[in-house]
Amino acid sequence: MTVDAVGGVWRYAMDLCRALNDARVRVLLVGLGPPPGTAQGAEAASLPGTRLQWLDAPLDWMAPDAAALVGVPDELAALAARAGVDLLHLNLPSQAAGLRTERPVLIVSHSCLPSWWAAMRGTALPAEWAWQWRLNAAGLARAEAVVAPSASHAAALRATYAPEGRIRVVPNAAAVTPGAGPRELLVLAAARWWDEAKGGALLDEAAARSPWPVQAAGALRGDNGAAFTFHHATALGPLPAEDLRNRMRRAAVFASPSRYEPFGLAALEAAQAGAALVLAEIPTYREIWDGAAEFAADAGCLAAALHRLASDPALLHRRAAQARERAARFTPDRQLAALLAAYAAAAAAACPAE
Repeated sequence: MTVDAVGGVWRYAMDLCRALNDARVRVLLVGLGPPPGTAQGAEAASLPGTRLQWLDAPLDWMAPDAAALVGVPDELAALAARAGVDLLHLNLPSQAAGLRTERPVLIVSHSCLPSWWAAMRGTALPAEWAWQWRLNAAGLARAEAVVAPSASHAAALRATYAPEGRIRVVPNAAAVTPGAGPRELLVLAAARWWDEAKGGALLDEAAARSPWPVQAAGALRGDNGAAFTFHHATALGPLPAEDLRNRMRRAAVFASPSRYEPFGLAALEAAQAGAALVLAEIPTYREIWDGAAEFAADAGCLAAALHRLASDPALLHRRAAQARERAARFTPDRQLAALLAAYAAAAAAACPAE
């Protein structure tokens, strides 16, 4: 299974590897891009049936051109052969472009630059980034099975790449216990804020008008040189996973103003932890949270939603309960069952019965 240490794929992989290990599936976790921090390395090392190996290779969205990625598929195929794995689970479609292996290949698309561009700009992908589309399209065509974490992202993949065959929807999962103590009257948000799609500017503008303090966890500067600065929200910086979850257990509200979100794992964790949700008005969040959250299309709407919750304790309590009830649908057991079925479909496609 491929992984990176930059964004939500790390959290996805850690939780999934734990569930796979519990099901007696061993995982060779292969990292690309910037190496993991000390806490991340320790978390991976704690998994009983998972071994982490890091490659000196970039992620596609951090690479300057296609030439920087040319050796990745061969390196992955060689690793799979040496380790004797049964299946390759790749968390970037481009990693399967030109991949030569007889082992079944499953791709999970968590996000991609072309669909990000479509959501954020609404225009054709610039010519200088066309290679990103070509590699992703080739990887999707190469795989025996393709998985998306939401129907909304599956639709975006179809619109962007028109891949042949059916895309399976396997929602992400989390297992966060709710907090037992009183809620702090504050708003928590968590994202890689250097990515403009995460809505840092919108959150900061709403924070200036929020009835409660707004705290923003997550990196402000990316390895690609992008950066963001908060002026009204309090920046907490990157936090260890359990520290962030403890804050979710205490915060009255969790906000996610993201304009591009293929799933939104942080919102799920916060809902399981007991926070009420205020989310961006985007298809993914409507798909998953409609009827269980407040929605906001801009900074003014976000500030107004926070005021509604602050002025109506019954509404705040109801929204938290609705979010927690909805979040109960997205458990590791359900994710594992659906993913194992996708693994089986990939294996059957790679080795059809004679």
